[in-house]
Amino acid sequence: MTNKFMERIRNILIRIILPIREKKETLLNNFRLSIVFRISLSYMRLLFTHGIIFMLGFAILYIYTEKNSYDQLSNNLIKKIDIEAEPILDNIYADQGLTLSIKEVASKRELYNDIGYKGEAERDFYYGIHYDRKSKSNTLVINQTKKVTIDGRDYEILFQYDMTYHYLNMFSMLWKLVIIYVILVLLIIKKGQERDVKLFEPLRIMSATANRLTVNNLHSERLNIEGTKNELKDLANVINSMLDRIETSYESQKQFVSDASHELRTPIAVIQGYANLLNRWGKTNPEVMDESIEAIQNEARAMQDLVEKLLFLSRHDKKTFKLNKRKFNMRPLVEDMIKETRLVAENRIINSPILEDVIVYGDKQSLKQAIRIFIDNAVKYSNDGDTITITCEREEDGDCIITVTDTGIGMTREDIEHIFDRFYRSDNVKNQNISGHGLGLSLAKLIILSHTGKIKVRSQFKKGTSFIITLHNRTFW
Repeated sequence: MTNKFMERIRNILIRIILPIREKKETLLNNFRLSIVFRISLSYMRLLFTHGIIFMLGFAILYIYTEKNSYDQLSNNLIKKIDIEAEPILDNIYADQGLTLSIKEVASKRELYNDIGYKGEAERDFYYGIHYDRKSKSNTLVINQTKKVTIDGRDYEILFQYDMTYHYLNMFSMLWKLVIIYVILVLLIIKKGQERDVKLFEPLRIMSATANRLTVNNLHSERLNIEGTKNELKDLANVINSMLDRIETSYESQKQFVSDASHELRTPIAVIQGYANLLNRWGKTNPEVMDESIEAIQNEARAMQDLVEKLLFLSRHDKKTFKLNKRKFNMRPLVEDMIKETRLVAENRIINSPILEDVIVYGDKQSLKQAIRIFIDNAVKYSNDGDTITITCEREEDGDCIITVTDTGIGMTREDIEHIFDRFYRSDNVKNQNISGHGLGLSLAKLIILSHTGKIKVRSQFKKGTSFIITLHNRTFW
């Protein structure tokens, strides 16, 4: 029964409170409130809440202190009571608001009573705030019963403290305190707003600086952190670091577009030149026609290769490149590539001293494309009669190690640091008129890294180069 009742109450509150809360949020969302205003509003709420608590504490403490003084009066009065006197007792503290009644415990006979108004209608007394019907005003009365023993007899004495004067005096003081406190709150809020504006001045400057940022000044504009020695400085440093990364990425993208345009411009110019040659003399000259068609086909194939690599890199940059991973044996794949290399590079010595079965987990076509790039580079950057060694080994921990080594032109230390950069080509290679776009190794690196593999490069200038590709076993299972 209780659970059903509580559930009904809960449902009623949900139907009432939730719509009110939603309307409140909707209303507040229509206003654009600054951080300074929100902070001031929060402090104002805290000040008023704690102010109310302070005023209540003051009132309770004031009344409690005055009651203690009445307790002391009652204790003094007990010492002076003479039960046998006629009249029994003249209350010497009645003018101070202390009245009492005395009753014998054994006979329950009332011996003395000066509480109330004699000869008038009885008045009901309460513990706390009482409405006086005669004066038509609120009074504060506190009753306290004490038991004493006089001459071997037990008596019950009821003391009544009329604290109306103190009650009214307390309210008079309380209103003055409230006025003073409200003035102080307003002054604190005003001063706090000024301090908040000064505190958030760096944020305003950061916002203005960020608003000025464009592509043209991205390299020069940064948030000023001078004079800032708090969390805002940390925020400015983080934003500046982010801007540095954005600038680096943007410059890299610009360089990528520029390099791609440059690489595409050459074959387009060649195709256009041979097309003009065909238009002028190709119709009547078979030699010109054959030469032009062959050149156009070669350049078209080069453009197709370049565009495919660019699309691959673009898919990787956009995180849309997907791998179709499965388990397969790496040895047959390497053997097929060795056979293909022997067919297309008859003037190279192709060795494969170690070919071991290694089960890997990865995208077969992508890994084949990456290894093919390393083999093609070994052929391209070696001379007739040079040796190319290709191995496939299985380590004790199950890792797959593929090595492609040539005795070709080799690389300098500077070349090794940049060979995986997009469109990078060594000056030594350019001087020897070796064709290429400088995208192959960067593409191969992306494929190997996407399989959480590693690439190690060893090279000596004019003596040859080795690429050691490691595919870790722990990534396959």
